[in-house]
Amino acid sequence: MVDETNTPNSSEASTIEEGKTMAIVSYMTIFGLIIAFIINNEKKNSFTAFHIRQSLGLGLFGIALSILSYVPFVGWLISMLGSLLIIALWVIALISAVNGERKPVPVLGEKFQEWLSGIS
Repeated sequence: MVDETNTPNSSEASTIEEGKTMAIVSYMTIFGLIIAFIINNEKKNSFTAFHIRQSLGLGLFGIALSILSYVPFVGWLISMLGSLLIIALWVIALISAVNGERKPVPVLGEKFQEWLSGIS
């Protein structure tokens, strides 16, 4: 039996193709995120918005880890391990955008979508 839940229909495929470039750009540093946000604010592509929320969530998680690094003794260890996790999640998210998938990053991706749902 073929699982067709991940097969986009023609409208969804068109949305993905139109938003793929900006989705990828959103993962390219803070400047890419800002550019993707501004351009998507005009075009309102749902695929791009999904990846903007993922990228912004990863960035905010990174900022939280940076603040946590100031906690004596264990802060630097948690921050270092968290940084490795962020890099891995960033790679997963970027690959998802390149492949035209709306796959949230493991662990926090669904929460990023929920918390940042105002970004469309």
